[in-house]
Amino acid sequence: MRFAAILVAAGLGERAGGGAPKQFRLFLGQPVLRWSVQAFEASPSLDRLVVVAGDGQEGRAASLAPNAVIVRGGADRLASVRAGMAALGNDLPDRVLIHDAARPGLTPELIAQLLAALDSADAAAPFAPGGDSLRRIDGDGWLRECPARDGLVRVQTPQAFRAKAFAAALQAFGPERSATDDLEIAHAAGLSARLIPGSARLHKLTHPEDFTMLEALLAPAAMAPRIGAGFDAHRFGPGDHVTLCGVAIPHGHGLIGHSDADAGWHALTDALLGAIAAGDIGDHFPPSDPQWRGAASIVFLQHAAALVRARGGQIANVDVTLICERPRIKPHRAAMQEATAAALGLAIDQVSIKATTTEEMGFTGRSEGLAAQATACVLLPMAR
Repeated sequence: MRFAAILVAAGLGERAGGGAPKQFRLFLGQPVLRWSVQAFEASPSLDRLVVVAGDGQEGRAASLAPNAVIVRGGADRLASVRAGMAALGNDLPDRVLIHDAARPGLTPELIAQLLAALDSADAAAPFAPGGDSLRRIDGDGWLRECPARDGLVRVQTPQAFRAKAFAAALQAFGPERSATDDLEIAHAAGLSARLIPGSARLHKLTHPEDFTMLEALLAPAAMAPRIGAGFDAHRFGPGDHVTLCGVAIPHGHGLIGHSDADAGWHALTDALLGAIAAGDIGDHFPPSDPQWRGAASIVFLQHAAALVRARGGQIANVDVTLICERPRIKPHRAAMQEATAAALGLAIDQVSIKATTTEEMGFTGRSEGLAAQATACVLLPMAR
């Protein structure tokens, strides 16, 4: 059964501190938002992913979710959910899941459980039992009420719905009303809802101490840094542009190569492969194989990144140095950084792109071609 996912990531996250919206802060080596994107993309029945980003944050969200539809959120969570549902249009899949990006502990297994729960209900959500006693206080901290805690639980996300039923419920929920979660909207419309056991993994990152607590819970037993290095060079030939780190740059010559001759991404691919001792780019994509003639180098780069993830690893950071007299790299460096971050699902500050010359010495100095070198730091689980 196919489903759509809406990932709400439009908040400022000011209570979490850190100087940046919490959905873009690093969490165990990668941005918070990226954790949920990966969980949804690992679900085989995913039909569409919509990421709702804050005003001015659309580009950063797109770099972390390159396969998603990015839409701008509203003034509050409910407005952002409305924007996410609108992005799905009228061609709704059977089911929709709505998740807070500030809960990075999502797993494909929980997604499957929620989808299964919709076989017998209009809505489903995970819950955590309430352990502490609940008290209602006033604005000055005075105790006003002691409600019984029997049957009270803490509701988590993602919250799952039969898509058409939830769309109708959302439309009927007046614009003047507010809701703290999406289950409240379904309940107001009389939809049946089933709650299933959630997990401490789904704790929401709200305050600075939440990062410390959740990182301790989700971190592997131990991760070891592994460093890989790569180098590549290509000759100039006929053409009107060169492709470097995924960006086409107008130039009086092209680069000669079996694929698109993107020396920057070729070197970076080798660096990632080297970090996990998985050979080199030629082992995985032999130049003698005609299927790779003219291929876009993003295929090679994302293959290497997938091998890192298959080993349970995380890419901590990458660094590429382009070596050439021409073309000038600086005007295109930011675009290269963004393209590389998007290809690898990293934050911008995890990607460095630099350039240098050889002071007119050697083949690069004579403008016969250009070269690139790269390093990559990968965190891999330590053998027990």
